[in-house]
Amino acid sequence: MLKFGLVTLGCDKNTVDSERYLADLVAHGAEPVQDLRDADVVVVNTCGFIDAAKAESIEAIVEAARLKDDGGVKAVFAIGCMVERHKDELLEALPEVDVFLGNSETDRLVPELVERGLLGGSLVEHPGVRLFSGDSAHVRYLKISEGCDHGCAFCAIPLMRGKHRSFALDDLVREAQLLEAQGAREVNLVAQDLAHYGRDRRDGNALPELLEALVRETSIPWIRNMYLYSTGITPRLLEVIAANPRIVRWLDTPMQHGSDAVLARMRRPERQKTIRERLAQYRAIVPDLAVRTSVIVGFPGETEDDFLTLCDFLEEMQFDRVGVFTYSPQEGTRAFAMDDDVAESIKQERKERIEELQRAITAERYERFVGRDAQVLLERPGDAPNLWMARAPWQADDIDGLTQVHVPASHDSGLLRAGAFADVRIDAVVDDYDFRATWLGGVTQPAVAAPVKTGRTLPLIGIDTTSAGSFGR
Repeated sequence: MLKFGLVTLGCDKNTVDSERYLADLVAHGAEPVQDLRDADVVVVNTCGFIDAAKAESIEAIVEAARLKDDGGVKAVFAIGCMVERHKDELLEALPEVDVFLGNSETDRLVPELVERGLLGGSLVEHPGVRLFSGDSAHVRYLKISEGCDHGCAFCAIPLMRGKHRSFALDDLVREAQLLEAQGAREVNLVAQDLAHYGRDRRDGNALPELLEALVRETSIPWIRNMYLYSTGITPRLLEVIAANPRIVRWLDTPMQHGSDAVLARMRRPERQKTIRERLAQYRAIVPDLAVRTSVIVGFPGETEDDFLTLCDFLEEMQFDRVGVFTYSPQEGTRAFAMDDDVAESIKQERKERIEELQRAITAERYERFVGRDAQVLLERPGDAPNLWMARAPWQADDIDGLTQVHVPASHDSGLLRAGAFADVRIDAVVDDYDFRATWLGGVTQPAVAAPVKTGRTLPLIGIDTTSAGSFGR
C-alpha cells in the first residue's frame, strides 16, 4: 500500500483542494501518514499568492526532496497555485522534484502515480468528495466557486486559478452534508468572491439561494460567509442573512484602501462614497452584523496623504476587524509595471500604524457585546483550570480572536468537548481582540462524526461516491 504525506500551504481554498486530493488517493488504496519520513510519496500543495508564500512553498518542496536522499521517500510531487504560474522555472530550478502539476492539471495526480507504478489504478471504495485529516473537524470550509473575473491591478489569483466558475448548487449541498456527517459544526463558505456565485451558470441560483438550500438541507449550526466584493452584496442577500439565525451575522468584504486615487490605480470598483453607503445598508438590514475588511498599504504611488485618508476613513467606517497587508509586486499583474516606489520600511511602518489604530476601534466596537448572552463554539481547553477557549459568532476561525469561558468548578468539565456549543454571558473585552465570558449552563454536544476508513463508504445523503461532480478545475 502506498503511503503518502500531504503538505498544504496557503489559503483555506487550498485546504479544500487538499482534502479532495486526500479523498481521491485514499479511494485508490493509498494511506496518508503524518510523518513525512514514513511516506513513499510526498505531495506539496503550493501557494503562489505573494513572494513570502512562494518562498515558503519552495522551502517545503526542497525539504521534501531531501527526504529522497534518505531512501524512504520515492517521489515528490509539487502541485497547485505556484506551479500553475511558474512551472517552467521550477522544472529548471528543482530537478529533484519528480512531478509538477498546476491547478489546471491536478486531475493527473492519481494517473501520474499509477504510471510510475506507485499506486494501483483500481478504485477501492470512495470516502466521498473530501476527507479531513486535521485536528478540528468541527470547523470546515466549503469552496463554492473557482477562479476570479475581477481585474484588480495587484492580484495574481486569475493567473493561478483562472476565470470564475461556480459549482452546481446540488453538488455543494451534498458536499456540505458530507462535512456535517464528518462532524462539522461550522462551515465557512469560501471563494475568490462569494457574491459572484451563480452568475456564470445562469440557472437562477445565486448566493442567497445557496444559503437557503444549505439551511434547508443540512443541520449545520453555523454557516459563515468569507470574502465578498461589496458590489455583489445585495439587499436580498442581506435579508437572507438577517432571516436565518444559523447564518452568522458576519461578513468579510475587502475594501483594500480608503483613498479614491489609490482605489482607482488598484482598479477597484468601489470609492469612498459607495463603501460608505453600502456599509450603512449592511448594518441597517442586519442588526449586530460584524464586518471584517482588508486593506493594502504601500501600493505604488501611495503618498502619506493617501495613507492618512485611509486612516481617517477606517475611523469613520468603524469596521469590527481589519486585516492589513503590505503591497508585494506580482509578475503578470497590471501593478507589476508600476514603479514600486514606497520603501519596505515605510510599508511596514504604515501597516503597524493601521494595526494600532484598528486595535482601538475593535476594542470600542466589541464593547457593545459586553453584558449580553451569547452562544459560543468551544475550541479547546484553556491553560488554566476550568477555562475553555471558544468563539462567538462574530469571531471567525483563526483570524478574529477568542472568547475565554470560565466554567464553574462544580461543573463536570469532562463533559465539555471541542465542537460543543455553550451558553455564556460576555463579561469583558480582553486585550482589545478577545472576550472573557461566564458559562451559563447550557451545552449542546457536538455531533458524532461518521467514521472515515479506507474501504468503507460514508453514509452520505444522496452523494455520488464515484465522481467529484462539478468540482473540476
